[in-house]
Amino acid sequence: MTFVRNRWYVAAWDGEIGAGAFSRTICGEPIVMYRKLAGDVVALRDACPHRLLPLSMGIREGDNLRCRYHGLLVGPDGKPRQMPIVHERVNEKICTPTYAVVERHRFVWVWIGDQTKADPNLVPDFWPCSREGWVFDGGYMHVKCDYRLFIDNLMDLTHETYVHMGSIGQQELMEAPLETSTDGDRVVLSRWMPNIDAPPFWRQALKKEGKVDRWQICHFVEPCSVLIDVGVSPVEAGDTLVSHDSGVRGFVIDSMTPETETSSHYFWGMARNFDVHDAGVTARLKAGQSQIFAEDIEILERQQASIAANPDMALRVLSIDSGGAHSRRVIERLMKQDA
Repeated sequence: MTFVRNRWYVAAWDGEIGAGAFSRTICGEPIVMYRKLAGDVVALRDACPHRLLPLSMGIREGDNLRCRYHGLLVGPDGKPRQMPIVHERVNEKICTPTYAVVERHRFVWVWIGDQTKADPNLVPDFWPCSREGWVFDGGYMHVKCDYRLFIDNLMDLTHETYVHMGSIGQQELMEAPLETSTDGDRVVLSRWMPNIDAPPFWRQALKKEGKVDRWQICHFVEPCSVLIDVGVSPVEAGDTLVSHDSGVRGFVIDSMTPETETSSHYFWGMARNFDVHDAGVTARLKAGQSQIFAEDIEILERQQASIAANPDMALRVLSIDSGGAHSRRVIERLMKQDA
């Protein structure tokens, strides 16, 4: 197993879950989700407790799901409401596991592992997604790679120079020094690029010519998320790594929920504090991010395939890999705590 068990994981965007049964595998466990008539989300193991047919194939009846094999009616608490022979006494010992659910920051989160430890206060704080004065939207991609490869990728943005050379990449990314810091289970990788020409995206967002200071601050948030504080400000504003709100600022939101050992659910988006009422900007940003992340996915899926094809070779760690290396150490420590 390569993932931490007793944690909250993004299972879906809020808009993905409706009245119909929706199935997604999280950390190797098939889960069916749907909204009750009152609107709150139910999450159950996607297996009828009778003959294990996926409940996601079932028939919705009120707040319950009826299995399409023999008709066992299962309630949102995982317990049967009616047996296949309707006059038989309901056997509540036959039940399917349930998962704690929290809706926050536009996402549906499920707790994987010991359900008695599910504390809503432990949901990762994606504050830019909910803060007044910011706007947030994004999308979803299924990726055929270990989620940790994605964390490596996002905690080392030097790859932008070559993977994304047509959009957000620039040579200064290879020249600016990196600073890595750790605080408990959090890892922060910072890069400050002073007095440079803004790349096309940021020049358009700033709506101003001239030299800028650019920053990238990658925050690893365990167990599987990376929030990247990005932006530019005019050089004359005098911003710093600690305080940088004089120009345009955003947070690239990335949460890579493990599906299996070698596949992931990638929930991505951008929260920003500029043009917050412009729906067109939001749509264009979403489309642009989709194109950029598709470039990442091509690299990562090929990397995963190459890892499988070269079992006698190991990943090497260079100085640019410090953020990902520290993040992996956190994951390893948390997995040992679960054991």
